[in-house]
Amino acid sequence: MYPRDRPPAAPLASTAVSDRITTADVVHVARLARLELTPEEIERTTVQLGAMLDHFADIDELDLQAVEPMTQAYPLINVLREDVVAPGLDRDEVLAAAPDVVDGRFRVPPIIGLGL
Repeated sequence: MYPRDRPPAAPLASTAVSDRITTADVVHVARLARLELTPEEIERTTVQLGAMLDHFADIDELDLQAVEPMTQAYPLINVLREDVVAPGLDRDEVLAAAPDVVDGRFRVPPIIGLGL
């Protein structure tokens, strides 16, 4: 998790690996996800995401007018099960195990408004 009391990692020497993503983008998303990445991880992730985005751009350039849209590559049969009512967890027991409860609900730390 990204510690709140520690500033983000120092900027890296290269700020862009591709014209589609920058290290600043990766640092920003990592901070939003509360991931603490080392400069090496940031650099590696930027390179990997840049390569993925470049590949997606190559796919976007393909002429797919004659390709019929599909939802599955292979037909799936009987993938859904019948809905069956089953007993759930006991609410009081679950709330008793929670780290913080307010008015019968889980209390979680706020994340909006932290300048992310």
